[in-house]
Amino acid sequence: MNKRNFGPDVVLDNPAFIHETALVYGKVHIGEGASLWPYVVIRSEMHEVRIGKRTNIQDFVMIHVGNATPTIIGENCSITHHCTIHGADIGDNCLIGINATLMDGVKIGANSIVAGHSIVTEGTVIPENSIVAGSPAKVIRTRDNGTANAMNAAFYFENAKAYAQGDHRITDRDHFKVAMAAELKKLTEAAD
Repeated sequence: MNKRNFGPDVVLDNPAFIHETALVYGKVHIGEGASLWPYVVIRSEMHEVRIGKRTNIQDFVMIHVGNATPTIIGENCSITHHCTIHGADIGDNCLIGINATLMDGVKIGANSIVAGHSIVTEGTVIPENSIVAGSPAKVIRTRDNGTANAMNAAFYFENAKAYAQGDHRITDRDHFKVAMAAELKKLTEAAD
């Protein structure tokens, strides 16, 4: 991690991995076990950006605040490649698909999926357990996606820990399978 790529108001709460090309400026909090992958850009000149525990912000994601809204991303989320998150609020256990855009004042309920290339327009409120797609994006289905989304985040958490140690390949598949099985067990026990 290159300290020059971080402003003085950035709080790192024991993230799992931050790639050296990530640029983070303004009032930003990165939660425990979270990961920032290559070429992530996060800026918060006003309001704040909060990234929850074990959330992964993947390659080339741009996160900014809105004119009147912070950007809040919950726990166990996957913000996939090339997304733009601009002043939006994302609940826990969500997956935001490749190249999706979430605009100012958007609220995504927990356990939801936003399909790739979707544009969620200003002020849109998406209920929990939704699958959203389109431009402009609309709810196309209702289903609890929480466990599957949290498992995707758990995969990135395990991968982030390996990257932090300089291991860019999953070489110990048995360890990885055990770690993923433990995560699934925790999730299913928590759901009961």
